[in-house]
This record gives sequence, structure tokens and C-alpha cells, in this order.
Amino acid sequence: MLDKRNFYINGKWIKPSKLNDLEVINPSNEEPFAVISLGSKEDTNIAVKAAKNAFVSWKEKSKEERIKLLEKLLKVYKKKFNVIADAMSLEMGAPIDYAISTHASSGQSHLEDFILRLKNFNFEKNFESKSNNQISYEPIGVCGLITPWNWPINQIALKVIPALATGCTMILKPSEIAPISAMIFAEMIDEAGFPDGVFNLVNGDGNGVGTDISSHPDIDMISFTGSTRAGKLISKNASDTVKRVCLELGGKGGNIVFADSYPNAVRDGIRNVMSNSGQSCDAPTRMLVEKSIYERAVKEAVEEANNIKVDLASKKGDHIGPVVSKVQYEKIINLIKNGINEGATLAAGGPDLPEGLSKGYFIKPTIFTDVTNDMQIAKKEIFGPVLSIIPFETEKEAITITNDTEYGLGNYLQTEDKEKAKRVAKELRSGIVYINGKAADSGTPFGGYRQSGNGREGGTWGLEEYLEVKTITGWK
Repeated sequence: MLDKRNFYINGKWIKPSKLNDLEVINPSNEEPFAVISLGSKEDTNIAVKAAKNAFVSWKEKSKEERIKLLEKLLKVYKKKFNVIADAMSLEMGAPIDYAISTHASSGQSHLEDFILRLKNFNFEKNFESKSNNQISYEPIGVCGLITPWNWPINQIALKVIPALATGCTMILKPSEIAPISAMIFAEMIDEAGFPDGVFNLVNGDGNGVGTDISSHPDIDMISFTGSTRAGKLISKNASDTVKRVCLELGGKGGNIVFADSYPNAVRDGIRNVMSNSGQSCDAPTRMLVEKSIYERAVKEAVEEANNIKVDLASKKGDHIGPVVSKVQYEKIINLIKNGINEGATLAAGGPDLPEGLSKGYFIKPTIFTDVTNDMQIAKKEIFGPVLSIIPFETEKEAITITNDTEYGLGNYLQTEDKEKAKRVAKELRSGIVYINGKAADSGTPFGGYRQSGNGREGGTWGLEEYLEVKTITGWK
């Protein structure tokens, strides 16, 4: 078993102030493969002090010096690319090919993009040509970064890299369920040669280190990705110190499939929901289908779901793995059972283990039809491989149903009518709208409306989250 009890603080791997062991479970076999220690308030205080002290000199480093260190980090990342992928496959159940092609590659692409954005970012700007005012962008200070288990290295890169790039120092608390990839990332930071105290890592849970970080008076900003419930608690904990809080929270995305959609729109939508075992906050978990093609769409959806294989994360090939933990597994299974009890039709999948898998947190790709938007399966973020299909008659009705949610992270629409696509996209209340399965380009902002959070990650917007804006008069 891997011993990963130590924390990375002030440039060194140090023992916790007191041991509080937690086993890290492989969700494919329900067996522990590593042990970490959950930190205490004392560990958080030591890390915050290191970050606060390091900020004095780190904020004065030139943009060129920071770029040089980030480019070193990119080289180290590429060298340890497969190590990162292996860790995520073990800790959160991503099939190894998917861990390589999608999870690990996301960290590298974010690193590359932020280096590019930093090179082109101007920290000093004249307000107007006739004004004597100067606008200065300055690092906000010490940042508390709290990352989730479903996209471990993706979210670490989206928070740590822009914080480093803008001259901030930080404490990272990864999810205690999937912390190993974060600890490998800390080793990369160390190898790249960042100054002591700039980056610190303390493991812990939300009630412990998470609360200590969000309420700490010497932390200037919190960036959190996770559940809406936890985001609300973090906001409350942070309120007494009036620190900036950037939240990327839950979602319940709609996928509007019009009658004039492209031929594989339904099948692609199913694959999108089920990828990462349904554990993506912007997954299109409600498929809204125009009534004239409803029967055909249901048939295609069921066929596609039944064709998706479920298997061990260690196996190569095109399949989905387990969900991350026993807690998540039980929550998803209970919601599937709730959907049946609510009167929705179970068209594919269900609460039983997939054939041939007697151990592990595996869930069949599940589809409900005859769903109405007031059912719990249509309202709650299930965060598993579960889709609800809802019929609609008019464009206006589709928009109304899609927007009838407390969330607003990602929505989708499928139509070959370009003007209709633009018109509907403008009406959907979410931080991103995907038309006809087109992916967002590198450097575009990601974030949500309403209870899906606030702030934006990625590109120039991601840099600006970690900056204060200062106006200086009489500059000229």
C-alpha cells in the first residue's frame, strides 16, 4: 500500500502535526491502495503562514520569471504524464485509456494555454489615451484551492496554474477521495523549482481542512469546485473575512434534440452523458426530444446505452468504469429506484450490477423515459450514468423546460438550422451552450449561472479571477 501521509509545505514533505489516517479506495475492487492523513487546523496554519511569507517575494517576480518556471513545470508534466494517468485510473476509476486521452491530457492542455495567455497578458494598462490614470492588475494574495474527485488534475490545473501565473501563493486541498494525482502534481512543482512556500498541499476533508481554509483570516481568496451544498457552506464560512469566493458547482444540463438534428445527435448525447461514468458537472443529463422524433430517439438512446460496456478501470478499451465511492454508488442507486417509484419508465440499465461484475462501484448506463421535469430524477444532480428523456412540442417549450432548474452550468442543443441554433442558445440560462456537439476551444471561459456557481475558469478570464484591479491617478 502506498504511504502518502505527508504534506507538501514550504518546499518540503513534512509529517502531519497528528496522524489521522484515511485509506484511499480503488473503486474498481473496493480495496484500499494508499493511505493518507487528514490534516488539522495546525497543519493548515503552518501552510498558510508559509504561503503568506512566500507571497512577499513571489508577487515581485517578473512575468518572464514566472513563465520560465511554468515552462519547466510543463516539461516535468510531460515526463510524468502516464504516472498521473495511472493515479487517476486507480483513485477515481477512470478507464486507463480515458485517463490518458482525456484526464491527463487536460492538465497538459491547460498548462500550455495558460502559458500562452500569460505571455499575452498586460498587467499594466492606460485607462484611456487622454487620461492620466493607470490600471494595474495585481495578485490577490494567498489562495485556498479546493478541488474535486471527478476531474482531479483538470481542476488542479485550472486553479493552480493561473494562481502561479499571476503571482499568488496557495494552499491546495484536493479531494480526500482522490488525492494521489494531486500529490504527484506537488512532486512536479517541487521538481520544476518553484520557490518554497509558493505552492502548499494539505490533505483533509471538507469539515476539517476545507472549513479551516475557507474561514482563515490570512487567506484572500477561495476557489472551490464541487457540490452546490458544499459551495454554500464555503461561502458562509468565508463571509466573516469578506474574501473572494470563486465557485464552480453542480449542474443539470439539458440537451435539446430538434427534429432537424444531425443523424447521430441522440447517440452522441448518450455517449456524452455516460462518459466519465456520468460524473461531470456539465453532463447533459436531461435529453429533451421533439415529439415528432420521440419514439425513434428513445429507440436509438436505449440501443446506444445497451452498447456501452462497463468494466474495470485497469482494462484498456472503450468502456466506462465505476463511480468513485460507495457513498456515490448508494446515492445513485437510490435515485434510480426513486425514478422507478415516481412513475418514470426504466428503458435501459437499472439498479443491478452489470453482468460479470460482482465487486466494485459499477452502475449500468441507465435511461428513463416518460419523464416530467418535476420528477426528482429530472431535478436532482444524480452524478452518475443516468439520463432522463423528456418530450417537447415547441421551441419555446424546450427552452422553458431546459431553464426550469436551479442550475445553469452547461446546456446543449442539436439542430441543423443555424439561425434557430443561435436563437435558442441566446435564450438558455447557462455559462456555456454546446451546439451540435462542438467542444469549447482552449482558453474560453467555463463557469455557471445561478446555483452552478460564479466566476470563470480558463484563459484570460481564469487569470483575472486571481487579480485585484487598482486605479492609480496622476500616472502620466
